Amino acid sequence: MKYINSLEFARAQDKKDPLKEFRKRFLFPQYKGKDALYFVGNSLGLQPKSVSKHIQVELDDWAKLASEGHFDGHNPWYSYHEMFTKPVAKLMGAREDEVIIMNQLTVNLHLLLISFYRPEGKRYKIVCESNAFSSDNYALQTQVQLHGYKPSDVIIEVAPRKGEHTLRTEDTLDTINKHSKEIALVIFGGVNYLTGQLLDMPRITDAAHKQGIICGFDLAHAAGNIDVKLHDWNVDFACWCTYKYFNSGPGSVAGAFIHQKHLKSPDLIRLGGWWGHDKKKRFIMDKEFAPMQTAEGWQLSNAPVFSMAAHKASVDIFTAAGGMAPLRKKSLLLTAYLEFIINGINEKIKNKHLKLEIITPTEPSERGCQLSIIAQGIGKDFYDALTKSGVFCDWRNPNVIRLAPVPLYNSFEDVWRFGQVAEKLLCK
Repeated sequence: MKYINSLEFARAQDKKDPLKEFRKRFLFPQYKGKDALYFVGNSLGLQPKSVSKHIQVELDDWAKLASEGHFDGHNPWYSYHEMFTKPVAKLMGAREDEVIIMNQLTVNLHLLLISFYRPEGKRYKIVCESNAFSSDNYALQTQVQLHGYKPSDVIIEVAPRKGEHTLRTEDTLDTINKHSKEIALVIFGGVNYLTGQLLDMPRITDAAHKQGIICGFDLAHAAGNIDVKLHDWNVDFACWCTYKYFNSGPGSVAGAFIHQKHLKSPDLIRLGGWWGHDKKKRFIMDKEFAPMQTAEGWQLSNAPVFSMAAHKASVDIFTAAGGMAPLRKKSLLLTAYLEFIINGINEKIKNKHLKLEIITPTEPSERGCQLSIIAQGIGKDFYDALTKSGVFCDWRNPNVIRLAPVPLYNSFEDVWRFGQVAEKLLCK
């Protein structure tokens, strides 16, 4: 597509957008009486207007039925999580028995690491990216300590080459092959939180498996953003949050994937809880844990219904939109337009010390909707000025501004208007 930096062009693209009506299903923060320019869906998705209705149903059942709501409510709480099995499996490219909505992201990561990080003999090391999200770092470090090792002796980090911001797939594969006899686990973020780089998950998984190594992913910035095929890629396990692109509210419930090949393994250790126990015998109160032979077997406790109600509102929207394929199609166009606008601003900046450096890969297949930029010569002052001008983006230390035009509710006009604000601030 040939892009044009004009309001007329942006509005023309929005007019023919088959997903344009979905914007009306979300609530935007306001700036001077109008919808703010919101590009922080990679941190916290906007609230669907239907959330309050979904939660109110459960509040009403609680008020009218109390404990009987577990079985007699509009959406019985006892089996509430089962509503997500089919739609979420479709969104994550998984079989229905491979996914479960439960807990929060780092809790799920710990539960999966208990099962899949099993150091033995010379195989005890972990390969991950050098700029992983801090919560992942802490989880890996403490899991390593749980097994009696020092993190510095165990964790092998793959870093960008000198002068580069993103990882090269060949460097990751070389690291796996070089240390293959020592590695117990390979785990990366599917989309890096800082740079927005989409990793080649199929190739990384295949390289690990060729060396007999378990491979998993944190999909916090991938779920609801890109079209993943977890089952077909043969990924061993994955986890994700739902408060970013899945628009399910701050700290909302999270998800987990366990490949079918592991579900019935009698030797796979998992932490037990009564909601992971055989549901046919759950209220018999057996003393011996008998985990379900699906991803449900990783559950510990009963469903957090109010968080799940918010998630249900968003999942329904994704289903109505036709799943990830049409969203990804629009996302590629929208993010490319943002890239075009930013490059155009750089051409107009008169101060040679100022520049908006995009550190996210330029190849569309290597990124989601997020673009990460370093504002050379102006840094956080530029971020603060954007915020005061009604542009919602976010800052990540040491010097990165992240912008995510989300296809469900962002428009080409949003991107164009961002360009007008940024140009006014930088091209004085």
